[in-house]
Amino acid sequence: MKHKEKLKERFAQVDVLTLSATPIPRTLNMAMSGIRDMSTLEEPPADRLPVQTYVLEHNWPVLADAMRRELERGGQVFYLHNRVETIDRTAARIQQMLGEDAAVGVAHGKMTQEAIDDVMSRMTDGEINILVCTTIIETGIDLPNANTLIIEDADHLGLAQLHQLRGRVGRSTRRAFAYLTYRRGKVLTEVAAKRLSAIREFAEFGSGFKIAMRDLEIRGAGNVLGPEQSGFMLSVGYDMYLKLLEEAVLTEQGQPVPARTECAADLSIAASIPDRYVPAPEQRMDLYRRIAAIRSEEDADDLVDELIDRYGEPPRTVNNLISVALLRAAAAQADITDISQKSGQLVFTLSQFDLERFSRLCGAEKYKNRLLLTPGDTPRFTLRLKKEENPLRAASGLVADYSRAEGALPPDKPAAPGA
Repeated sequence: MKHKEKLKERFAQVDVLTLSATPIPRTLNMAMSGIRDMSTLEEPPADRLPVQTYVLEHNWPVLADAMRRELERGGQVFYLHNRVETIDRTAARIQQMLGEDAAVGVAHGKMTQEAIDDVMSRMTDGEINILVCTTIIETGIDLPNANTLIIEDADHLGLAQLHQLRGRVGRSTRRAFAYLTYRRGKVLTEVAAKRLSAIREFAEFGSGFKIAMRDLEIRGAGNVLGPEQSGFMLSVGYDMYLKLLEEAVLTEQGQPVPARTECAADLSIAASIPDRYVPAPEQRMDLYRRIAAIRSEEDADDLVDELIDRYGEPPRTVNNLISVALLRAAAAQADITDISQKSGQLVFTLSQFDLERFSRLCGAEKYKNRLLLTPGDTPRFTLRLKKEENPLRAASGLVADYSRAEGALPPDKPAAPGA
């Protein structure tokens, strides 16, 4: 990473092409937001087979059987034990379990360069058939005869790192196997469980991009202008992150940042894209972004037509999500910055208060005795919901009426659709 940045600084006029099996979240996000161009290579090498991947508790009998099967077909094994202090003990245990059939070697980063070169040469020549190692093998290792990988404490490793390590096997026409293990009885954290689930789910060719997308969801997008590669997106949310990123890019380019009112909506309705409707996580993520960008009925209709064409009739939760996006867009145009539902009431926060406009709204028959104004530095008004009234439909109708009160919309302009 540092070498690449130094080259870019030294040769500023030279175009750079970066090749990656799994782009880091920051790089992927920069491509998605238009800062960088990206293309994907999806055609696998001829006669290659996907790596069969298993996630399981560490079990010596099961792993010993897996290593024996690999040795019986004349292959080699990578056994990843990422603790230098105990790596020799682990290698001795494997040697004892497998007996004379196993020629066990050890490789880790604290060995001298000459010792590492010697071990890897013996592995390449077939003198060693089980290499107990650390993550030192993560990149640059190409041994077509090594087709079983076992990783201890896989829950401690990153998602892209697991994918890179899995790429050390399956580099020939022979079926390869990867066993990702975690300590017996250990309760995995939510993030670790997501990583292991993703690496098991995405095992087919072309999975690098999907894994990077899932990594972007889990870790965040990182610092575009600094060294940090992940984490910052989760602090503000994906939609807000893209807006902040757009503003930063415009500022760097010396262009004015357009002023715009944004509206948040927090309503007690189910609004999401279910996994069963759009199974691919990268497609769900892109749809969330596109729905958040909806600004008009035409935008919504175009997206709904695409959804029907690709996935079938949208479920209610997706329609609700689109309706919320339309509500937020219309509210922003009406200088409403927040809509929230609290105890049978809808609270509308204003960026600026217009007494004449609010008076016209109160004059409507359907809002009689239902509106309460709270003036102050942050003006807001409250709408009391009727029994069984749909909050999304009520909010959409009020926003449309509030806009008409200033003449911003024609009288016959329909409200944004509710649930």
